[in-house]
Amino acid sequence: MKRFDVIVVGGGPAGMFAAGFAARQGARVALLEKNARCGEKILITGKGRCNITHSEDDPRKFVEHFGRNGRALLTALYAFGVKEVVAFFEEQGVPLKNERGGRIFPEHGEAADVQRALETFVRDAGVTVHTGCEVKNLLFDEGVVKEVETSIGTFTADSVVLATGGLSYPETGCTGDGYTWAKACGHHLITPEPALMPVTLSDPWTSEVSHFNLKNVRITLCVDGKKIDERFGEAFFTRSGIGGPIVLDMSSRIRDALKQGEVKLLLDLKPAVASDLFDKRLQRELAEHSNQDFANSLGQLLPRDMIQVFVRLVGIDPKKKCHSVTRVERQRLLKLFKEFELHVAGCEGFRRAIITSGGVSLEDIDMRSMRSKQVKNLFFAGEMIDLDGPTGGFNLQECWSTGYLAGVNAAGRQDNRSDITTI
Repeated sequence: MKRFDVIVVGGGPAGMFAAGFAARQGARVALLEKNARCGEKILITGKGRCNITHSEDDPRKFVEHFGRNGRALLTALYAFGVKEVVAFFEEQGVPLKNERGGRIFPEHGEAADVQRALETFVRDAGVTVHTGCEVKNLLFDEGVVKEVETSIGTFTADSVVLATGGLSYPETGCTGDGYTWAKACGHHLITPEPALMPVTLSDPWTSEVSHFNLKNVRITLCVDGKKIDERFGEAFFTRSGIGGPIVLDMSSRIRDALKQGEVKLLLDLKPAVASDLFDKRLQRELAEHSNQDFANSLGQLLPRDMIQVFVRLVGIDPKKKCHSVTRVERQRLLKLFKEFELHVAGCEGFRRAIITSGGVSLEDIDMRSMRSKQVKNLFFAGEMIDLDGPTGGFNLQECWSTGYLAGVNAAGRQDNRSDITTI
């Protein structure tokens, strides 16, 4: 039987932070990871670039992006917030850069740099890392974790941190084991559901235009004809539907809307221009191309690859001369530009979801320390707790912050830095 002060289960971002910072407090720490290496999911975040955090460094503004549960994250952010994360990676030899929308990435654009930096951090902190080590069970007795049974033997520790992630991207090892153990010892689970995922459409033409971005567009979510949400920003069509930042951020609402009725998205390709003004623009374009075929008149209004789809969907004869386009036909064209209907078939699910929403209820966790209220030597960190935010680095920051706080407290030592605030 192997004995440590702290055992961390799960070698993702939260787990590696928890292990490293627990070890920095002087604790003897074991990090147990069932994959062949730690940080597998980090390697695919941000399309392989790893959006480490977001530039909003005011904790109270930062947590607003997490909705009704956001305030629960305040203590962790005050303990180890955006500034600390940026400084940490700079010190680990990963220079960062701030991109559009406040997204912070490695300067050289490689998620592998982040993964290697974390492996170095954990090793230099003195953590004993066991990869290829599958945790089989946690044994509880009299309100504490007594043993951790694994594929390579049994471990014991004064404290155990669960940082096993959610259910998204199961090929990276996120299979929900932590939820099972948490529930077994009395924790309430908010039903885990996929979040930040692409949306599938029943419109068959999306594969024809899946290779260019839609920038500065507005998408409105409608259920049975009622508008319930909207986003402005960047999106793109996929072979089976639509994705991109604004779709991912709206995907949980879309997922829930599908349970209520017929779901459509209205795509506004020209949101900066009111419909009446854009109608005048269309009239000018048709007049300037008066003697040309309609199919050749949209070059100033659409990307080239989108024109063929537009012409087909609007139902105007592509060889019709522009001066012969009727008012009714022009109104159909206007509607395509301003309220392009997309018919939602579903959401991609855990296989393509970036994160998991739901998880261990915050009511069962002392968020000032990340300690369980049910099991006195058990701590939680990262995606497996009921906190999820939008794209843009918010969810990784939650992992860094809760991982740090869990690690420090699991080590049983009080961090006396003056910037830590208890909420």
